[in-house]
Amino acid sequence: MAKATAGKTRKSSAPQKATRFSIRASALQKRVISQAARLKATTMSEFVLEQAFLAAQQMIADQSHFALPKKQWKTFCAALDAPPKSIPELRRLLTKPGIFDANN
Repeated sequence: MAKATAGKTRKSSAPQKATRFSIRASALQKRVISQAARLKATTMSEFVLEQAFLAAQQMIADQSHFALPKKQWKTFCAALDAPPKSIPELRRLLTKPGIFDANN
């Protein structure tokens, strides 16, 4: 899409939106979303669209199914059923007190 600017033509960097939808929000929801959009240096519309799109993609991914040939399915199930591997470095990391622990 080209925009005319003082007799010059330049291409728009943002793709033109094809459809429109609107939502209602409480005053608190609008304030919080507005503050988040400002922190991200974007408009409320772009912020809401981006976050809703990411949430929708995640929800769809969580609901997706996949199929494997019988042999690969058995291998996959065996890997899930196998006892966990002992990784000493990971065990040490998860058992030593962290910086937020009271005894540290």
